[in-house]
Amino acid sequence: MKIGIMADSHDNLPMIDKAIDRLNREKVDLVLHAGDYIAPFAVRRFKELEARLIGVFGNNDGDQFLLRKQFKALEAAEIRDSFAEILMDGVKIGLLHGEHNELLKSLVNADFFDVLIYGHSHQAKITRKGNTVILNPGEVCGYLTGKSSIALLDTSTRKTEIVEL
Repeated sequence: MKIGIMADSHDNLPMIDKAIDRLNREKVDLVLHAGDYIAPFAVRRFKELEARLIGVFGNNDGDQFLLRKQFKALEAAEIRDSFAEILMDGVKIGLLHGEHNELLKSLVNADFFDVLIYGHSHQAKITRKGNTVILNPGEVCGYLTGKSSIALLDTSTRKTEIVEL
């Protein structure tokens, strides 16, 4: 299974569209979003996504009621509060925004997940600790680093990569 990973889209509609276009071209089966969509209108852009979407809230997602409503309006999307545990193709994935450093460190040190996905820092990074791949896809918005990126995960090979948009 091919999974697309994104975070920190921050209302940048043209870059959200570009990310969705790339994920569709990659023919991903699932997209995981580690939060900070910001405004509920940004979620509507995910209607063009040809894969299922699972997301979590980020620290800048203020109107969670309307964000939930926008997610419900999408055919194959769900938002799971601030954390999601996902089992796909035998791969145990943890998904969170990552603004709480102590929690993030604890999850990394627990060696419970095969893949732990987070955002918040806007810094694209793939590391490993024990049996856990720790992945930050960077920022879709490109506001802080000047680079817009997503990540890809192949669950059959466990290969991960950062993709600049």
